[in-house]
Amino acid sequence: MDENGHILIVDDELSVREMLSILLKRRGFQVSTASNGEKAIRLFEEGNRYDLVITDLAMDRGDGLTVLAQVKTRDPHCPVIVITAFGTTDTAVQAMKSGAFDYVNKPFNIEEFTLVVDQALEHRNLVRENIDLRTRLRGEKRITDIIGHSEAIKQIISLCEKIATSPASVLLSGESGTGKEVIARAIHFNGNRKQNPFIAVNCGALPEQLMESELFGHMKGAFTGANENKIGLVQAAEGGTLFLDEIGELPLPLQVKLLRVLQEKTVRPVGAQKESPVDVRIISATNQDLSSQVTNGGFRTDLFYRLNVITIDIPPLRRRKEDIKPLIDFFLPQIAAELGGRARGVHPDAMRYLMDHEFPGNVRELKNILERAVALAAGDLITPADLPPSVLRQKAESIIPAPNKFTGDGIDLDATLAKVESQYIKKAMDLTGGVQSAAARLLGITVRSLRYRMNRDD
Repeated sequence: MDENGHILIVDDELSVREMLSILLKRRGFQVSTASNGEKAIRLFEEGNRYDLVITDLAMDRGDGLTVLAQVKTRDPHCPVIVITAFGTTDTAVQAMKSGAFDYVNKPFNIEEFTLVVDQALEHRNLVRENIDLRTRLRGEKRITDIIGHSEAIKQIISLCEKIATSPASVLLSGESGTGKEVIARAIHFNGNRKQNPFIAVNCGALPEQLMESELFGHMKGAFTGANENKIGLVQAAEGGTLFLDEIGELPLPLQVKLLRVLQEKTVRPVGAQKESPVDVRIISATNQDLSSQVTNGGFRTDLFYRLNVITIDIPPLRRRKEDIKPLIDFFLPQIAAELGGRARGVHPDAMRYLMDHEFPGNVRELKNILERAVALAAGDLITPADLPPSVLRQKAESIIPAPNKFTGDGIDLDATLAKVESQYIKKAMDLTGGVQSAAARLLGITVRSLRYRMNRDD
């Protein structure tokens, strides 16, 4: 029979360990044993992982509750079955409250025991499937999902393909909204860690007073409000990838702890006495100049070089405008389906305005513009009237000439202003396809004011 999983048995009675080992091996499981809690914990510290842990509650050197706590700290999804020889179930109930899957009493009823084992492993498999599903729903990315035709994007795709299976740390550098997380996900899901978690953390969004606990975890009683052990995001990414966005926002004291994760492959939760082994690949990202922060003392030099093993610079969208159309082709069907919109394409006039836009918010801004346009579009095509004033205004300002400079003879101010106003109104109406409400938004006036000025010119 094929092996169905790896089970750890922890019991100070040799006869129990041998009996359970024989029973479980006959059913196709790989089995490891430990004669007390201390030895079991040592196995965890050495980096061993199990699909199920079966532990006695009453042992002289490290009881079952201690084993349970260690398992839940390192792998919160690993089920634990506790066994006890006592007639009372008080301790077993305490174990259940601490996260045990179930308990069985000695002497064993073999059928009851195997049923509990099967239920625990079925639960483990369901949890794993659920995690896999959530991971895919969060946005599993293939290398080919990095969208663009520009030479810069082609080079990024080529580099991602080369480094996907490497354990080396990666630093993604680029302005906000350029798609750094998309690239990080593509690297992860095309590598040999893709079956394990991808966890994204925005360091700039974490409150500084909670950042250490969130990243590295804490032990019960480590500080006021720490009512139970909590696994940190570093350990939650075990075997997978931890994506640290806005890494430049990480405070110096936590930079030291992250450096230890990279150098020693260990992590120490807040309040813990010992470090625990951890296997995680770090991909970080920044929209700042980290080398300047290093020079100014705001970022550790040693951590910078640990994170900067492989660097990918992502250019802003304004420097790769040939990527605008393929990005629109990629986003538009998704947005239309989500919003129930009719728009399936972009009118050539609207496309010209988008191509001329500088996109200070990069790809994220483009997607937001499309979401707005799909919501407003009345037909199958997005028109200039559906675009935000910021896009139209930039185009208008680049086209409409500034007033003539003064000459020595002076000017007729009223006539000049009337002429400029008429030019702006005409250009705004041209840009918006004659839609007065859109032209009024572009000019920063009300529709009533626009009509008044147009009738006055007539």
